[in-house]
Amino acid sequence: MANQVALTQRASWRDYLELTKPRVVALLLLTALVGMALATPTWVAWDILIPALAGIGLMAGSAAALNHLVDRHIDARMARTLRRPLPTGSLSPRKVLTFAAIIGTIGFLILDIFVNRLTAVLTLASLVGYAVIYTMYLKRATPQNIVIGGLAGAAPPLLGWTAVTGEIHAYPLLLVMIVFTWTPPHFWALAVHRAKDYARAEIPMLPVTHGIDFTKTCILLYTVLLGVVCILPYLIGMSGLIYLVGVCALNLIFLAYAWKLKVNPGKFTAWNMFKFSIWHLMILFMLLLADHYIG
Repeated sequence: MANQVALTQRASWRDYLELTKPRVVALLLLTALVGMALATPTWVAWDILIPALAGIGLMAGSAAALNHLVDRHIDARMARTLRRPLPTGSLSPRKVLTFAAIIGTIGFLILDIFVNRLTAVLTLASLVGYAVIYTMYLKRATPQNIVIGGLAGAAPPLLGWTAVTGEIHAYPLLLVMIVFTWTPPHFWALAVHRAKDYARAEIPMLPVTHGIDFTKTCILLYTVLLGVVCILPYLIGMSGLIYLVGVCALNLIFLAYAWKLKVNPGKFTAWNMFKFSIWHLMILFMLLLADHYIG
């Protein structure tokens, strides 16, 4: 009996953890960390680093939980998401809303008290942008949902910078632009792979409204644009040769995926491009970090 209770408790913790989309939040926190590091020539002070990452992480997790809540009926109709805690009945909407409110409030208070008010407000704006403006409206209203809503997910580098400096600067805004430009080819590659799922759920993703071939063209064009934007940190003196060499290699691989997807796709080309795009962004920000301290 005791073993059964223990298993139930562990499953419950896994359900709540899944609500926060931990892999997504981990990537967001990496970009926030780089934003913090680039704001200072030395390592970030621990009394800023820890509360900033904790606050941003908790509020990002809150936004993810609200996304689960709002999208629960859509998730139940898609193969990729039907095993999430709400569609399966593991958690009730009331519990999810309470959980999101608690961790979101704690995150805001941590940022406001231990970091600064600007970072707390900007993080709250990102939460509202993702959980309310994107999830509740844009996702259902326009095939450009990812393009417009991507700004909320692109904010963490700016949040990291403001956590250290207390002010907005052109450098972190350029990092925001990189993530913002990266988002459409990243999500549209997934949408191409899961086009039937989105059509079944009646979500106006670009492959559903304009066709897969048109979406592949958009992916290719955005990938070219991303390559140009990614070079800007080097051109303005924000980074050096370590970043330049590394990001050029990443961009060429990303472009090769986009070209193959458009011209000669295999069954899993879109899915493989989606998976590589995650590595692309992660390694890009690690290159920025390495270049800042080693270059």
